[in-house]
Amino acid sequence: MPQPQLRIPATYIRGGTSKGVFFRLQDLPQSCQVPGRARDRLFQRVIGSPDPYSAHIDGMGGATSSTSKCVILSKSTRPDHDVDYLYGQVSINTDFVDWSGNCGNLSTAAGAFAIHAGLVDASRIPGNGTGSGTCVVRIWQANIGKTIIAHVPITNGQVQETGDFELDGVTFPAAEIVLEFMDPSDDGDDGGAMFPTGNLVDTLDVPGVGSFPATMISAGIPTVFVNAADIGYQGTELREDINNDPAQLERFEKIRVAGALRMGLIQTPEEALKRQHTPKIAFVSPPKSYTASSGKAIEAGDVDLLVRALSMGKLHHAMMGTCAVAIGTAAAIDGTLVSQAAGGARPVVRFGHPSGLLRVGAEARQVNGQWTVTKAVMSRSARILMEGWVRVPG
Repeated sequence: MPQPQLRIPATYIRGGTSKGVFFRLQDLPQSCQVPGRARDRLFQRVIGSPDPYSAHIDGMGGATSSTSKCVILSKSTRPDHDVDYLYGQVSINTDFVDWSGNCGNLSTAAGAFAIHAGLVDASRIPGNGTGSGTCVVRIWQANIGKTIIAHVPITNGQVQETGDFELDGVTFPAAEIVLEFMDPSDDGDDGGAMFPTGNLVDTLDVPGVGSFPATMISAGIPTVFVNAADIGYQGTELREDINNDPAQLERFEKIRVAGALRMGLIQTPEEALKRQHTPKIAFVSPPKSYTASSGKAIEAGDVDLLVRALSMGKLHHAMMGTCAVAIGTAAAIDGTLVSQAAGGARPVVRFGHPSGLLRVGAEARQVNGQWTVTKAVMSRSARILMEGWVRVPG
């Protein structure tokens, strides 16, 4: 007998320049409330993956790295935290879900959804859940074991979603949410450091591509930065300049794999196939004027540097939030390729990406010879697009 579809409470949310399907842990089928194959298969079916057509016609995904995402939130059992936030990056055309990193853009939506979903105690919301002001949501990012603080605007006890805050890469304005990524560098149990190689700049040898300088940093998300000019680019490229050329994408993947090996994230090149979400690969350039994908003119004087980054094998249409943390952190440290492109270290940096501009700040300092960052700060917005139930075949 054909099985009826499962009907699971879900909320479809835009966070920053990404979109994802959000779930409360308690609403998932019992077999999917714990990590494992059942959970992965559910998220793949929700998104519509793996899809050999790379179209996600039979799912909620949008066939891009920015829209192939699922999130689980639950009340936190950790002291001084409101919610636990777990993020799955669903591969578009291959059979896996990557749990190795965070999504900085959807971190914005995680703070808002936590309030929408009743996961934040009323005592933490202005007026005990009836007033207006700002709710400080303390998020435990479970993928990477870090704290994120979301400052969510509240009107009459409800999340305020509309407003006049404009974010390049998002068509319409919305309410501003300020995110603080606390201690975002990698200092976990694996002994990882902000600069895993111990150097601000290394010479990266990439088989079949060449050798060139690279800054490899773990802050927000592990990221490999290279100079645009060293790999034949201007730094003003848009998505169509790169994503329609398989040879260019293959070359970037070789650079990413070489960086992952040097950073100790993988032991063999083959492991990179199951770790597409991390590390990111980004290329930087000093300021130049260019036209953003929206047609907006970006003048060289408007930015401190240009950055283009790839996510899940494609040039991102704007900038990943976690990669923005890496950019802000590297910009605050004199001697990295990022701060060199910006003309020197600075605590707040404005960088140009394919969709426009983004501003991010970071507090970095040296402790016992090791670089550390106390927090990185940026503004995003979030909005519920649809809520109800998502259906998947039983």
